[in-house]
Amino acid sequence: MDGDSRIPDFYKKDPRERLEIVAYRCGLDENEKNTLFNTAGLPMETANSMIENVIGGFTLPLGIATNFRIDGEDYLIPMAVEEPSVVAAASNAAKMARSCGGFETRSDPPRMIGQVQVVDMEDVEAASEALEKGKERIFEKAKEVDPVLVKLGGGLKGIKIREIDSLSGPMIVVHLLVDCRDAMGANAVNTIAERVAPLIEEISGGKVLLRIISNLALHRLARAKVVFTKELLGEELIDNILLAYHFADADMFRAATHNKGIMNGISAVVRATGNDTRAIEAGAHAYAAMAYRYKPLTTYTKTKNGDLLAEIEIPMAVGLVGGATRSHPQARACVKIIGVKEAVKLGGILASVGLAQNFAALRALADEGIQRGHMKLHARNVAVSAGAKGDDIERVAAGMIEAGEINEARARELLKNLGE
Repeated sequence: MDGDSRIPDFYKKDPRERLEIVAYRCGLDENEKNTLFNTAGLPMETANSMIENVIGGFTLPLGIATNFRIDGEDYLIPMAVEEPSVVAAASNAAKMARSCGGFETRSDPPRMIGQVQVVDMEDVEAASEALEKGKERIFEKAKEVDPVLVKLGGGLKGIKIREIDSLSGPMIVVHLLVDCRDAMGANAVNTIAERVAPLIEEISGGKVLLRIISNLALHRLARAKVVFTKELLGEELIDNILLAYHFADADMFRAATHNKGIMNGISAVVRATGNDTRAIEAGAHAYAAMAYRYKPLTTYTKTKNGDLLAEIEIPMAVGLVGGATRSHPQARACVKIIGVKEAVKLGGILASVGLAQNFAALRALADEGIQRGHMKLHARNVAVSAGAKGDDIERVAAGMIEAGEINEARARELLKNLGE
């Protein structure tokens, strides 16, 4: 970069002006500038209103996972993801699940936790008792914050007073359990926490510091299950999948990768629908460690007649109103493709996708190994990176797979041979 990173009033400039400044300092050519400025289906005006210092857009492939049958209904699942094999694996696992009756789901009401931190109390125990007695006052104050949400059946539904020890000494955390209806809930929860904070200070005699949503959506769990028959999988493969699951259950190093595979599918759909991938991922991994030891988010057991029961339970704080879900035109289109009208239903669909993705990975690992199928798709990316276009992409990819060498050097050699 030519110069330092200080750019006075950068935020005041329009996207094209910002891009020209960055291009000048970083030596971007016209092709690179045009690539960055292209926002695809997202209007530049909308992009510029969504985040700060916009210079363009960043596009990921958008694929459709097929074959999903969930709670007796069929769904096409949009997935925005860059990793090879994710869409194909989800579709294949869903096809197998479909032949066994499909996925069954169950979701909690859309309730999120707002945390209000109370410090500087003379008597923590007395403050806790006062807050317990003052819950009704807090409820009444919360009703005033968002009457529309309350009218729709949402709003504050529960209050829990927690005493915790910290490096700074004892403190109280007031948990506000808020029903967010079809929103993810961050704005609603944070607003309620802000508005009831002065009352909590008055009741407790302490000082309120943080007032913020928790992304550990403990009261907003989504569950999915499916039974894969022994006739479909075979007894040996079922036993091998169980061994693979037991490995993850016993070893956090394996559990981390096990759960990453689950999130491959879930995050791709969360991203496509304009929801918050970071919130979902943080909540999922925190939930995996709830027992103070990091565990898999899925479970696999053998039924009495020898079939394989696959299940998942995961926090699912997703919405259908507000944020990018409504402002991003591609996200709106993806929500329309799925065809859901309630956030709790979307949560069940996401849990099903995560379970499908995990089953596909375990099946591959326990059978042929993960690399065989994954590298077939990876070879296409390598071929494109080497300059292959059109039909040559598949020819170069096939040549690398046949040679057992999937790298750019081999791809360039094959591409050169095709041109001779």
